[in-house]
Amino acid sequence: MICVSVIISYLLTKHRRGTAEVAKIEQDLQRLERCANVKDIRNAHQSLKIAELESPASPLLRIFSRISEDVNAALNQKSAYNQRLVLRIVVDRLDAQLQNLTRSTEKYAPRFRPIAQSWREIIVNSVEELAKETELLQEIDNPYIIGVPLNQQLEIFIGRSSIGLRIEELILDRRRPPLLLYGQRRMGKTSLLNNLGKLLPNSIIPLFIDLQGAPSSASNNAGFLYNLARGMITSAKKQSALTLPSLTREDLEKDPFTCFDEWLDKVEEALQDNTALLSLDEFEVLDSAIAKGRFDEQDVLGMLRHLIQHRPRFKVLLAGSHTIEEYQRWASYLINVQVVHISYLKEDEARQLIKSPVKDFTLRYEPNAVERVLQLTRCHPFLVQLLCGEIVALKNEQDPSVRRLATLADVEAAVPEALSSGGFFFADIQNNQVDAAGLAILKYLAAQEEGAILNKRTILNKLPDVSENAFKLLLQRELIEEVEDGFRFQVELIRRWFAQM
Repeated sequence: MICVSVIISYLLTKHRRGTAEVAKIEQDLQRLERCANVKDIRNAHQSLKIAELESPASPLLRIFSRISEDVNAALNQKSAYNQRLVLRIVVDRLDAQLQNLTRSTEKYAPRFRPIAQSWREIIVNSVEELAKETELLQEIDNPYIIGVPLNQQLEIFIGRSSIGLRIEELILDRRRPPLLLYGQRRMGKTSLLNNLGKLLPNSIIPLFIDLQGAPSSASNNAGFLYNLARGMITSAKKQSALTLPSLTREDLEKDPFTCFDEWLDKVEEALQDNTALLSLDEFEVLDSAIAKGRFDEQDVLGMLRHLIQHRPRFKVLLAGSHTIEEYQRWASYLINVQVVHISYLKEDEARQLIKSPVKDFTLRYEPNAVERVLQLTRCHPFLVQLLCGEIVALKNEQDPSVRRLATLADVEAAVPEALSSGGFFFADIQNNQVDAAGLAILKYLAAQEEGAILNKRTILNKLPDVSENAFKLLLQRELIEEVEDGFRFQVELIRRWFAQM
């Protein structure tokens, strides 16, 4: 009798839970259906209770929650141009979701499909309204992206074709050397890696891994290799629509490196006649994790060396703001590393970034204004975008009669705002790229007038404790340059920031 009552109680409890779950799903669906404008859509994710559900509807609710978060991110963009850009990406995702819902046999698909259609229509209309509003006010779309790498969807990525050719040449080298993409911070290393698919032939498939993310944050070797494989799978699909075989955490638990090596066998089969370029961005972060004992040096770096030596379908490219010689443990494992230096844009590339960063850019520059941007930034990709972004913001505050022509006075007026809004870039130089002696040299040079050259003797008379190595480090960091038996700042905007310290 007791057993029967327990069973009945269990079935009643299960039924009540099932009924409650259906009711919660219906409430969420109704919330999504009631979204009448983009503001409703941007807030929709806040009211969904997905974590409480264990239902076939949960994956679909998560998708719509992410779309809501993406719309919120789009509307948080400062410029109407970037708002439209991100919203167009959301429309593409909704298009893909509509196709999936049309083919799906899941019982909730018919309920979600009209919601996707409605959201798509609302967002498309919002994009059109943003475009009309911008034109009506004669505002200038601000296409410049500050502080985040440029991905494949962003039209503003410009130039670097010569670097792409050099990487292709080294990939085809029969000696199969590992590559190091070396350049100072904000020179565009990550943006280049994100866009390698545009620069390399289709037979080379870039597999981009950000070592600042999950791989270096893992707690053990299995977690590192799982996140490495997951990044490779995601990148292959994004870059070339190539589907690589899956690899689970469970597969890696017992013998992670052997299992990962066996998985690479399957990856090579999927590559067929193509070559995979494994691009490891910010390799210094992985070195730090090894130094802290999170991963074993011999296991991780030995695996990379083995991959380079014994898997001809794979090429390895490291990217960072330090040379391999500065990290001796890497130098002992990766022999004959070929350095690909990424530095300032070519002058014609910088001019394009100033005058025609995107199609139909409505701001024109007087010739001397363009020259001044080049002088102030020395074609540094981040600083060109930083200064030009502030010029656009400044022009949008002016009367429409003068708004769409940038003058020399506009460029100079935008400099203080650029120094302020780019403070994180300049502070990184001070805090992370130079030592106390180097900082003293930079401050002393910055106190001089624009373009001033000081010989070493003058500097040493003022700063007698400065060593030869301090000059060497500043030259390596591309902060100063040696000219006419003296030294000066390479970039005027950087000098101005140190001058106001």
